[in-house]
Amino acid sequence: MSAVVPEVVHPPAVQSAIRKIFRRVVPLFFVMFVANYMDRVNLGFAQDQLRADVGLSAAAFGLGAGIFFIAYALFEVPSNMLMERFGPKVWLTRIMISWGVVATAMAFVDSPGMFYALRFLLGVAEAGFFPAVIYYFSRWLPDSHRGRATSIFLMGSGTATVIVGPVSGALLEMHGVWGHSGWQWMFFIEGVFSVVLGFVVYRFLDSGIEKASWLTDEEKRELVAVIDAEQDGRDTAQARVSRWKLLADPQMLLFLWIYFAINVALYAVTFWLPSIVDDIGGLSDFQVGLLTAVPWLCAIVAVYVSGRLSDRIGKRRPILMALLVLGGIGTLLAVFVSPWLSLGALCLAAMGFKPASPIFWTIPQSYLDARAAAPGIALINSIGNLGGFVAPTAFGIIEDATGSTKAGLVGLTVVGFLAALSVLLVRGGGRNDRIRTRTAPVPTATAPKTTPGAARTSHPGAATA
Repeated sequence: MSAVVPEVVHPPAVQSAIRKIFRRVVPLFFVMFVANYMDRVNLGFAQDQLRADVGLSAAAFGLGAGIFFIAYALFEVPSNMLMERFGPKVWLTRIMISWGVVATAMAFVDSPGMFYALRFLLGVAEAGFFPAVIYYFSRWLPDSHRGRATSIFLMGSGTATVIVGPVSGALLEMHGVWGHSGWQWMFFIEGVFSVVLGFVVYRFLDSGIEKASWLTDEEKRELVAVIDAEQDGRDTAQARVSRWKLLADPQMLLFLWIYFAINVALYAVTFWLPSIVDDIGGLSDFQVGLLTAVPWLCAIVAVYVSGRLSDRIGKRRPILMALLVLGGIGTLLAVFVSPWLSLGALCLAAMGFKPASPIFWTIPQSYLDARAAAPGIALINSIGNLGGFVAPTAFGIIEDATGSTKAGLVGLTVVGFLAALSVLLVRGGGRNDRIRTRTAPVPTATAPKTTPGAARTSHPGAATA
């Protein structure tokens, strides 16, 4: 059992700045991720109506669901590089509005080709969102608070999965209103919401600490000093990682595999959970939506608890391993029990795989030097997200071949257990590990090294210059 790490005490000005960030910035990103995830996974609820209207087999539907992630992987790093030029405020706004437009256009799908094209374009539009937010936190918050911020942000996806079930189920029951199918209403209304939210983001988001008018000058100076001091500690503990050498780093390869495995498991459950719940029989679209919310309600609690626990003890790896094992056990149990009990087993799976993602992201953040953080995070996210292509595609093929998803659930069990074992090989896992590698403790600075105007830029341009 690892020792509890004493809580880091920051100067009053830094504590005040952190409280303001948690009140203003973190909730904004939370709502953005709710919309992001909703537009990404609402496809699972439209499956039956969409397949019937457009003429899609289970395999074709799975391919369309997964092709999003191919585009996401191809355009993740280029999108992140463009953010260096335009800054996070403009670029994150562009991302949000463009994905909302494409999500809205899904309401007009009338052929398999158009279905594939719009899912691909949705991936292009969303590429760059996630790593930009993760890097944003790394330049706005000290390490002692980053795990909790990341967990709250990623609770947005859990919240979205809770919301999207009942909301999408209700919208699907609008079938026939003004001559349109329920799935068309669902895509249109949920897509328009993202477009509107994009304009709100532009109004309230700041590109960097020095541009935040809601922070005092003292808060800006103190916060920049603490974050820069932590970065100096990383600089003395490890060599800087070049963008071009990232794939040669064994630890990066481990990060890629573990995040790939997490996404295989997570998106398989996400896209096919409505179908599994529908196997219970005798349920309306709205009732299916309500029941699919249950595993994700459990997952939200698990995300928050695991995030607080990992910040408290400073050890990410044991928690990540336990979550992956729990997810594997849940999917294995779902194979051998009745549909109602299978829903309970999938609650365990969601409580394992969903929190695994935010806990995982604190490890690369502590390992990567800031100069490699932006491209490194983008690379992990883009390659790892290919798991989102593999999962629904494989499940669709399996269902067409066997008429059931049970073989796919067994595969998820294996993936979860292998990923848990792989965590044993990872170096760096949070505050404890980093502190032990330092030649000297990081000082609590009371004065900045630079003026706010000359502070390090809070977007990936600073990481790759």
